[in-house]
This record gives sequence, C-alpha cells and structure tokens, in this order.
Amino acid sequence: MAASSAPQKRVDLTRLQHLSRAYWQSGALFAAIELDIFTAISQGADTIAAIAKTRGLAERQVSRLATVLTAMELLHKDGERYRNADDVERFLVSTEERFAGPWMLFTKPVWNQWGELATHLKRHAEARLGVYENFTVEDARKYHDATYSIGTGSARHFARTVNLTGRKHLLDLGGGSGAYSIMATQAFPGLRATVFDLPPVAIVAREFIAKAGASGRVEAMGGDFTRDDFPHGVDVVLMASNLPQYSAELIQLVVRKAFDALAPGGEMHLVGEALNDERTGPLDPALWGLNEAIWGSTGAAHSEADCREFFSKAGFIDVKSEPFIPGVLSRIFGRKPV
Repeated sequence: MAASSAPQKRVDLTRLQHLSRAYWQSGALFAAIELDIFTAISQGADTIAAIAKTRGLAERQVSRLATVLTAMELLHKDGERYRNADDVERFLVSTEERFAGPWMLFTKPVWNQWGELATHLKRHAEARLGVYENFTVEDARKYHDATYSIGTGSARHFARTVNLTGRKHLLDLGGGSGAYSIMATQAFPGLRATVFDLPPVAIVAREFIAKAGASGRVEAMGGDFTRDDFPHGVDVVLMASNLPQYSAELIQLVVRKAFDALAPGGEMHLVGEALNDERTGPLDPALWGLNEAIWGSTGAAHSEADCREFFSKAGFIDVKSEPFIPGVLSRIFGRKPV
C-alpha cells in the first residue's frame, strides 16, 4: 500500500494582492478621520442617512466608506446602525481627551513619497538628520501638535513603569514637546528635567511645558545633542521615540556622551522603535527605519541587541532590554557604575 503524503498547502496570490493594496485601507482610515465620521457615530448619527446629513455627504459615498470601515473592523454593524470599535471610540472621536487623529494623519504628508520609494532607495548621498537638517519653529509646532497626544500616553506609561524615586535631574534627549519630562516630574516630586532638542523644537517645547503648568520643574535647552555638550551631573538620561532617526555611529556617540554626563550610579533609558535581536521584526520599527530613506537621512532600524551593545561599549552595567509597548517600542536601560 502506497504511503499517503500530507496535502500540500496551495500557494496563491491572495496575500500579495492584499499587501499591494494596503494603502487603500490607509486611505479609508484617513478619510474617516478627516470627515469626522467616528465622532458623528459616537454622537448618535449612527445610520448611513444620519451620517450623510451630519457631514454633508451623499449617502452613496457614506455607504461605500462605512462598508470598508466595517470590513476593517473599525466599525461594527447591527441592522442598519453602526457603532465604533472600542479603540476607535477611545482614540478617534475628536471630542475626546485622548483623540489621536493628528497622530494617525502624521505620516500622510509623505503619502506620495512612499509611492516613489524605489527612487529614494537609489539615492546614495544622505544627510545626517534628514528632515531635521532645516527644521523650523513652524515645522516643530506642526510636528508636536500631531504627536503630543500619543507622546503623552507613552510618557504616562514610562512614569508608571520606571521608578525614578530619589532621582534629582532628568536629561531628556530629543524630548520634543517635553511630554516625558512633564509626566516624570509630575509623578516623582523633587525631580526636575531638562529637555535638550534642536533650538526650534526647544521654543515649541517651552510652549507645551508652560501650558502643562510645568515651567517650574521642566526647562528646555536648545542644541544638537549629537554635537553639543550635555549638562553634567544629571542622574537620569532619557532618549525616547527617535531611535531610527540616527545611524549606529550617532547612537553610539550619544550613549557615550550620556554616560559621561551622568553622575556615578545614574541611569539611562532608551525608549525606541527597536527590532528584535534576530532583526526579523516587529514590522513597525522596520518601517520606521525604511521611512528614513524618504527623508534622505543616515538613520536606520536598530535591534535591541545593537542597543545593548551601544550601552555596554559606553561603559554601562546591568544593561537590559524589554518590551515597552509590544510591537512598537522597546526600553533599553543601564546604570553607570558608582
């Protein structure tokens, strides 16, 4: 009797087709945010006719969009009525405190550039900092208006999960709006912080700091932390959410400068979009690294193993890495010997 063989999995084109049109889904999400569809539904305009009337759209167009949003599981349908998925209700209703619409739309300005990615990848000459080479105050304000809500959420998580009790001075490298510094100094009385970022960004950071009522405990210092001296005697250094913007050489340089600036026994935390040690994912950090090709920078995706090596080479001990926001951010940390 002939031995039976296990059935072979059929290889077809379905997965590749879905990937080739993934930008259609992004387009649907962007349109829903820009048209404030989710807010309309949250406020009771939960049928095609009601959404169309509230938003001044044709019912045919609303039906087309709602069908896709339902297929994407951003909306749920019960009869003729729609309701937002739980995460949509929490983060994409514009009247809610945690509205993250600006963050969702953050990368839309380079939509067309991603269509020209092959052209960008043919480029050989690259700038150290890409888009940040000629960053203006207006650029910084637009950037941080879009990212502040998501940054505040990550900053709250940092303050909840990292114990800075007894620490006196936090140096926040590339701290942008100051969200991490604001939340950390609020959570740990006696801690003060210095946001160290490009001069245009520091101007905008002071606006956010003042609005948060944190001017008495957080200051903003203008400079290029890849080139300028750090304040010395700090006992915590933080670098958050800007890892892929820099080359390995620049990250190593910054970590070494942080080590030198820290008081003995001080600690550094790098919260960044890091790949796993095998460099097989997650997808989000990999894409942020690829995004640097659009801006023509020397930045790249780095792995947790790369970052641990940066720390160890600089002289840090007890170097570890762990998930911070799984699939999105990792935290790499170490301590300067006493």
